[in-house]
Amino acid sequence: MRYTKIEVLFHKKPPYFIGSQIRGAFGYALKSVVCINPSYKCEECFAKDNCIYFDFYEKRNSFHKYRLDFKLGEEFYDFGIYLFEKSCEKLPYILSSLQVMLTKNGLGKDRERVEEFSMFINGVDSYKDKRITIPNEYIKEFRVDDFYPNIKLELITPLRLKKDNRFIKVDNLTIDDLINSIYQRQMKLLDKEYKKFPYPIKGEITKRELNFKELTRYSNRQKTKMMLGGIMGHIEIAGLNQESYRVLKLGELIGVGKQTVFGLGKIEVKEIG
Repeated sequence: MRYTKIEVLFHKKPPYFIGSQIRGAFGYALKSVVCINPSYKCEECFAKDNCIYFDFYEKRNSFHKYRLDFKLGEEFYDFGIYLFEKSCEKLPYILSSLQVMLTKNGLGKDRERVEEFSMFINGVDSYKDKRITIPNEYIKEFRVDDFYPNIKLELITPLRLKKDNRFIKVDNLTIDDLINSIYQRQMKLLDKEYKKFPYPIKGEITKRELNFKELTRYSNRQKTKMMLGGIMGHIEIAGLNQESYRVLKLGELIGVGKQTVFGLGKIEVKEIG
């Protein structure tokens, strides 16, 4: 799995949930940067097959090859955008769009512009004197060098998982659900067909402290309020096999479940013992 991580940091007070705000503002800026269609409309556009905006916002029935990354209720803006596979190659457009979003278009109802901010690409400081510098090596390859059979799995932003066409509830979440969701997301990001996880899933949930957290956003496209609630908290898992551990670590990178483009499904794997 190839990826690039962009991080943006600036000291202004954000809303509790920034996913809807950032995704909307970023999409507006991205379209202004990349659109070459005089009509400015995506329907039947001659360039949509090679358009990163179309891939990220308009393409239906597909896994978008990016996700937002942040925590809820922060005191200042601190968010990231992960790019996966072929979208990494569009990095210059993504960076230009972020700069336009912050310095020209602004954020929130008042369209407040941000002149002073920090930007990092895979941890490298890349914004100085109002100019963006892209590192020579900006695409990384996912790998796991460690293995811990006993872990604490933190659900940092609401997790929305479906099983048998129903959202999984707090008491019903299983290790199989998590690993199968991450693995199938990996297959989709790699443009591969559905395939059953090829290894046995081993591990036992020994502690469960979960709750349901409701979030809402207003969709300008659908002119309605949308519910984005999901499971938060943590579980402790004992006796993982190496293959299952590796997939959970991959989940830290690519996210888990639905609406990861809004920042949902962020997890962290922590060693126990």
